[in-house]
Amino acid sequence: MKTKILLFLTILSLVSCSSDDSSNDPASRLPPETQTGANTFGCIIDGKILLPRSGNTSQINPLYGARLLRGFAEFDFDYYELEIIDHKSNRSASFYIHMHNAVQNGVGSYIIDESNGMNGIDGYAHNYIHCNVYSRETSSYQKYVSFENSGSFIITKSMRNATTGNIISGTFNCKVRNINNPNDEIEITDGRFDINSLTIKTTYFP
Repeated sequence: MKTKILLFLTILSLVSCSSDDSSNDPASRLPPETQTGANTFGCIIDGKILLPRSGNTSQINPLYGARLLRGFAEFDFDYYELEIIDHKSNRSASFYIHMHNAVQNGVGSYIIDESNGMNGIDGYAHNYIHCNVYSRETSSYQKYVSFENSGSFIITKSMRNATTGNIISGTFNCKVRNINNPNDEIEITDGRFDINSLTIKTTYFP
């Protein structure tokens, strides 16, 4: 009888350790990789999870957790820009990905190149990423920017529908450097997004 009890406790201990290990894995806390326009985003920046978190529900001065911006109509929406902000964490962070010609070219793999830390017409006419994260070394927020051939994103779904909204979904991984110190380099991993251009405008991220 004692042998059976010890065996049961041993198995229970092994299962518990396995569950704890899984919960401590940052990637396990990210949203699944979907292609339905579910308005989800997640990635790991320098070992820390970034998820969109809205700052309020105001329609006058909204603090969006996620926004999808686009280029000019006369250029057939030559780019998408996805902006992600965590408004609620003590050490909040923000993320920006510029996807150039991704709408026209559709599903496929794209190289991430240099960012100057700017957006829209002030940014470069190619794919790039930049983010603002809190640095423990400097006890301040620092801007990190992508550089030439520093990573890639994969568009897994690109669908245009004026009535129900455009859907763009994909994954990404990239390295970024401190814009003021190129020797300070961090990594962005396990990135995924699934955005509906119409419903993202009214999505609240808790």
